Amino acid sequence: MFEREVANYEHPLPSREYILQILAGQGVPVSFEYLAELLDVCPHEREDFSRRLGAMARDGQLLQNRRGDWLIPDKADLIRGRIEGHRDGYGFLIPEKGDGADLFLSEKEMTKVLHGDRAIARVVGVDRKGRPEGKIVEVTERVNTRVVGRVRQEHGVWTVIAENRRLSQDILVAPPDKKGLKPKAGQVVMVEIIEQPSKQSQPIGRIVEILGNYADPGMEIEIALRKHDLPFEWNRAALAEAKALPDAVRKSDWKGREDLTALPLVTIDGETAKDFDDAVFCERIGTGKENKGEKRGYRLVVAIADVSHYVQSGGALDAEALARGNSVYFPRRVIPMLPEKISNGLCSLNPQVERLCMVCDMRISSIGTIEQYRFYPAVMFSHARLTYTEVAEALYDKNAKAQKKLGALLPPLKNLDALFRVLVKARQKRGAIDFETVETRMIFDDHGKIDRIEPTERNDAMRVIEECMLAANVCASEFLKDRKQEALYRVHEGPTAERLTKLRDFLGTFGFQLGGGDDPHAKDYAELLKKIGDRPDKQLLQTVMLRSLRQAIYSPDNVGHFGLAYESYTHFTSPIRRYPDLLIHRAIKAALQKKTYTPSPSHDWSSIGLACSATERRADEATRDVEAWLKCYYMQDRVGEVFEGSISAVVPFGIFVALDDVFVEGLVHVSELGRDYFHFDEKAHAMVGERTGKRFRLSERVRVQLVRVDMEQNKIDFRLA
Repeated sequence: MFEREVANYEHPLPSREYILQILAGQGVPVSFEYLAELLDVCPHEREDFSRRLGAMARDGQLLQNRRGDWLIPDKADLIRGRIEGHRDGYGFLIPEKGDGADLFLSEKEMTKVLHGDRAIARVVGVDRKGRPEGKIVEVTERVNTRVVGRVRQEHGVWTVIAENRRLSQDILVAPPDKKGLKPKAGQVVMVEIIEQPSKQSQPIGRIVEILGNYADPGMEIEIALRKHDLPFEWNRAALAEAKALPDAVRKSDWKGREDLTALPLVTIDGETAKDFDDAVFCERIGTGKENKGEKRGYRLVVAIADVSHYVQSGGALDAEALARGNSVYFPRRVIPMLPEKISNGLCSLNPQVERLCMVCDMRISSIGTIEQYRFYPAVMFSHARLTYTEVAEALYDKNAKAQKKLGALLPPLKNLDALFRVLVKARQKRGAIDFETVETRMIFDDHGKIDRIEPTERNDAMRVIEECMLAANVCASEFLKDRKQEALYRVHEGPTAERLTKLRDFLGTFGFQLGGGDDPHAKDYAELLKKIGDRPDKQLLQTVMLRSLRQAIYSPDNVGHFGLAYESYTHFTSPIRRYPDLLIHRAIKAALQKKTYTPSPSHDWSSIGLACSATERRADEATRDVEAWLKCYYMQDRVGEVFEGSISAVVPFGIFVALDDVFVEGLVHVSELGRDYFHFDEKAHAMVGERTGKRFRLSERVRVQLVRVDMEQNKIDFRLA
């Protein structure tokens, strides 16, 4: 044993980097024996060396050819990437490096893999649509271990059909026995994959959980949680940490904090909100005799729940919050980022109780310029929990009863409104884009199903709070940038060159031009929206402009926020429900102490930014799935009815129509558009009839009849009425 340890010390195994360097120098595939000889690997080390090569192969760094020789994938014109399946059975390999075209994978190739797997493939030709076609050489990572789906039983064979339609292969399962779980055909189950698919066989699984019947109340959420791998159960360590926290602010927590308990801070949120991140207060400055000579303006105080005081970096709660990334808001159910004791209790700025907070205390000029700001930890006392509705009634409807109820809180709220008017003008001057969108909410009956869907009014009370939060976020970003403290910025890049060209071509057909040349500013978009005004085709033009922009993400690279027209912007105001905000609080606290905050050693800013952007998209996809299911359930009894609506999207296989009043979307397949051959005109966002010239363009009005609701695939089909 001692001799082996000495030998290992004298002849350590070559590093991965050195192995790759030697292989690259050879320029050809190399046998195991010759490679071991080149690297001076001793005979007693060859077993360990073989394991190292195997690990490198699993990570996609190396590959063995059919002769068993080792080579570098890049040298063999091989492409590593992620598998993206399609519900119709075929799929694509998305290159890892982000460059080069996606490889088309036939149904035959997709039998070897599942959606999400990582693999190495090579180009074998071009398919009939001119796309490069690939052949899978090796699967490097299997990501599907558990899958949610429905049980099907045919001719004595039991399979599970995945809810995620990108997993197009049925999973073979053993029939129920006396000892195991006994689901019924059609029930929703969780299946554990015990054998991954291969060229010879389909995936095989074992049922580990029966969720219930498809139409059970809340089943759509249970499915979405598992389909999108949303963490929804707390681990013991996180719960233990939460349990150990106090139930209220302790006197020892006051140390180093300013006392704001006398300041009439209030929270203003929606009627159904339970976690209150932010409280606000506003007063005018430079207006009294005692302030003679002082510039007129406003003092805006934004107090944000100090979650970072309780959720320590590197702890179990912190790890759980990072894994979740954000709270997920389903209709009638929330999957919080932090346990309820924290999110609805200790850190929620509930009325009439002391709470720890981080404060952004701003002085804003009469023209909306933030002239000074200061961050500091404090203790606050919310004087009221207000809703957007009651604030709007008092401020804008001049409702005497609502005003009387607010009492002494009314003057600060009027100051908030006056500041809001100033900030809106500054926003317009800055050139921020303000697209008009319709938000909806679902009203449920006593059985948990949709009774109706109605638009939600974005009143000025809501916009007041939005402007206050924007101001605090900008200050947080500037504060960290000035102190050279690395952080996660909320970045939103302008349109790509390709999207910009398509947008300009489209606008040109309407006689409009987007200013700014090759590098337009948000102000150019805002000015074009003004020119469009209230034209009948306003919705069409606005939709195409919106779709030309990229998605906002979290990144340590501060490239600014295009849509809001900010050079620097970050998220500070929602640490209860967004992990990036929690990091910003930690970074600000460190900067106040003239220290530098760095995330835990296992995570850097870039990887956390990617993770938080991914969890945000995951939450969006999950909530869309749930809403789509609920809408299908809502519409299934209305087959045959005729509706008015607008074309919300044009795709090669038809048009999607969003119904008026009902706020549900469905497809009119290309075969239902009329007795003609219709072709997709991508530039014009239209379907055009070859013979008749009939056009169906984005945002146009149409009348449709509901012909089919597919609950299994969450699809609604219309035909033209």
